[in-house]
Amino acid sequence: MNSIERLSVLLETLEAKAKQTDIQNTQRKAHCLIENNNLFSSTLFVSQSDQFIPYIKETKRKISEFSRLVAANKVELSRLVLLQIEQQISAISIALQSNAVMHQAATLSFDANKKVRIKKAKEKQTNKYSALTKNIMLNSHQLYQKLNEHHEFERRLMDMLSERENARLRCKNHESEKISMEVLALHQRLGRCRQAISAIERDIEFAEKR
Repeated sequence: MNSIERLSVLLETLEAKAKQTDIQNTQRKAHCLIENNNLFSSTLFVSQSDQFIPYIKETKRKISEFSRLVAANKVELSRLVLLQIEQQISAISIALQSNAVMHQAATLSFDANKKVRIKKAKEKQTNKYSALTKNIMLNSHQLYQKLNEHHEFERRLMDMLSERENARLRCKNHESEKISMEVLALHQRLGRCRQAISAIERDIEFAEKR
């Protein structure tokens, strides 16, 4: 399964859960405490809504954009879009998992007979929800940023390897041993880099399951 198929399958699963969650939220007495507030920051999503489906649709459009970039062989752009997609999917997944908890907390401070208390509780709950989402997104963003940096380092190492391999083919016999040692050292660095990438990917998977 390639990246596009994997992301599409994952998003379909989230979409089904998002539809169900949006319906449940409209039936929650406490939802009035957090409604009309955007679920995510404008730095992550263009969409503005207190429902999940608009964000799902935006991520779908990103996947279509990613597919076009891959088909056009625009490697750097496609990597950036892929990073955005992964961050969006991670944010949606975590927010869906936190939804019930956020509404349960809101219920504790809900009082339908006192508008002033409702207003204060809404402000408090909105700030709490924003702080939780910001913290989750910060951790997720840092991991994906770290992963992106290591992928870039991997790319540079591969370029260096290619250059030294070509140099070895062109060199004289007395230079061959020296270049061979450089190639070996680059392979070792590349191996350590890929081990680090695998470790970061495991950290991301663990974070998204919490």
